Amino acid sequence: MSIDTNTPLTLRPWEARDMDAVIAAFATADMDNQAGQPIRDRDTGHEWLSWASNLVGRPRGFGFAVCAHDWPIGNVAVTGIDSHEVGWVSYWTAAPARGRRVATDALTALVEFVHDKHGVQRLELGHRLNNPASGAVAQSAGFLREGIERAKLSYDGERYDVARWARLTEDPRPTLRREVSIQL
Repeated sequence: MSIDTNTPLTLRPWEARDMDAVIAAFATADMDNQAGQPIRDRDTGHEWLSWASNLVGRPRGFGFAVCAHDWPIGNVAVTGIDSHEVGWVSYWTAAPARGRRVATDALTALVEFVHDKHGVQRLELGHRLNNPASGAVAQSAGFLREGIERAKLSYDGERYDVARWARLTEDPRPTLRREVSIQL
């Protein structure tokens, strides 16, 4: 499958049929911390899909498979939407989709969806400082960096600083550079 910066994307709910795509996406070591545990087999893939496929509305949030040619190549989600209209954003892309604005365009579409259709006022996200690509995605999707949380995360006995970003409903909105549709 060929993916470039013009390939149309569809955001749709995760489904059981996406198991092979999930296992393939999580096959690389850099994805081990994206799901709370490494996903290497159908059992752990099923656990993750069960969680992701339940993100279909408030208060749990919204989670979408980011698809090109109906094949999942990433994930975007807003979870933990609270009574203050604040939600937590997460995203990832499978290795073959990286560097092609997939995460940026999917995140931009998701943010517009939750701001405009679901009234979420503030969206927050964080990323380890050793992952500058995630910060570039956040900035390109209109998030503003608000600070650094020192030694926030610990993986394999090592502490990591985290950059914190947020986007408000009234913040300037970037323009999508490709067609992105959302299917519910």
